[in-house]
Amino acid sequence: MIPAWNLAGVLPPIQPGEAGHSVNRSPYQVTLAEVVEGFCGSAQRVSILQGLLNYRAALHALGIVRGFQWLDGSFMEQVEVLEARPPQDMDVVTFFHLPAQETQASLAAKAVHLFSPAQTKASYLLDAYPCILGQPTEPRHVQQIAYWYSMWSHRRDGVWKGFVQVDLAPEEDPAARRMLELLQGGGVTP
Repeated sequence: MIPAWNLAGVLPPIQPGEAGHSVNRSPYQVTLAEVVEGFCGSAQRVSILQGLLNYRAALHALGIVRGFQWLDGSFMEQVEVLEARPPQDMDVVTFFHLPAQETQASLAAKAVHLFSPAQTKASYLLDAYPCILGQPTEPRHVQQIAYWYSMWSHRRDGVWKGFVQVDLAPEEDPAARRMLELLQGGGVTP
């Protein structure tokens, strides 16, 4: 379950009421439908969620179906109150296993636009980064994951915050897409 925004307008880094060492902490493992339901409060948020679903569909079409995604950025904050503006995008790191018979180079050749943050931002409203699982971990990989976790655990003003994790498997996408379509059809009301 996604905890409610706290008084600082962010997801708490640790589930309220839990001890500091609790495993019930960020990144919160949630369903894609919970993300849609919890963060669809405006037309801009709906557009970003649509971008996320379309991005996932493009990944799935390439055979990228095993792994998980971290979701964060101002999208996961109450930025409308904190900064008097809508979120511009969502930050996404996709941790995935390569499909059978694919290499990093072969995937990039098929769909470079899915692995370029500039292109994912333009096409999907996502600041998206790939991270391949199941390969030897190099120091640069550890550095990159530590960077994401440390940057995503704080707002720019230093306030501690949380973020969410969703499974990459496509089974949750149809229900999330239906929910988003219902919200679009009936007006956006969270």
